[in-house]
Amino acid sequence: AERFREDVVDDFVAEYEAGRTPNPCLRCNEKIKFAALLDKALALGFDAVCTGHYATVVLNEDGTRELHRASDMAKDQSYVLGVLDEKQLAHAMFPLGDTLTTKDEIRAEAERRGLAVAKKPDSHDICFIADGDTQGFLAARLGKAEGDIVDEAGTKVGTHEGAYGFTIGQRKGLRIGHPAADGKPRYVLDISPVNNTVTVGPAEALDVTALTAIKPRWCGTAPEGPGRYTAQLRAHGGETPVSAELEDGELKVVFDEPVRGVAPGQAIVLYDGTRVVGSATIAATTRRTAEAATA
Repeated sequence: AERFREDVVDDFVAEYEAGRTPNPCLRCNEKIKFAALLDKALALGFDAVCTGHYATVVLNEDGTRELHRASDMAKDQSYVLGVLDEKQLAHAMFPLGDTLTTKDEIRAEAERRGLAVAKKPDSHDICFIADGDTQGFLAARLGKAEGDIVDEAGTKVGTHEGAYGFTIGQRKGLRIGHPAADGKPRYVLDISPVNNTVTVGPAEALDVTALTAIKPRWCGTAPEGPGRYTAQLRAHGGETPVSAELEDGELKVVFDEPVRGVAPGQAIVLYDGTRVVGSATIAATTRRTAEAATA
């Protein structure tokens, strides 16, 4: 519990306070389920940690292991496991990954086997925020901090009670007093914790063409040289083709087509077909210029 509070909950709050958008599920898998919990399991003589994630581990002839997407793509959860390295994969089991059974069937089998989790409620997106009120959770820990909401020209268009309550690409809940000159919706483009300012603008200003990611973790051997992959940017998002290369410990990624809703702090997970290559934390993005967006 102490490790979970420090490595997941406290990290979650600190990341939002710094203007980033973290994914606590990845942090939990990296630091708790397949680190603290796995260490305890091995110390007690167990072989592996077994979870209900929809993903598969493939054992190659040479003894190496690979992490792949689940058989049922609609349920695939390999994105949140992209932080696992080969050593952790060697002691991980995902029995649901290659099945097409329904959740009701799985619960029924768990009940037949006498497992207490048979009647366990479905998990929330963020397990430690039971009511789903992330903004309220952060406000209780960080307090109110009023600041300005400005447009791309720096003109004040509204106020907020804490920049941590916003994410890049957010449209709802901005509480802007008056509409944009063109009448179109505005989205969060930038969050600056330094001056406690939230910048909003049109949807096309969210177009990201490239990014830099830090703290890469590889599900096996690190790739060498530039390569072609597909990338997933959120747990329930789709794939997009990219070119990626590791430079001085940082992952440089260029998208074939601009993508939106990319925020520092999020994880990017690279795939080679169904195989998970690895993941990294987004540190900075490059956006398409306004001129290019309207061309």
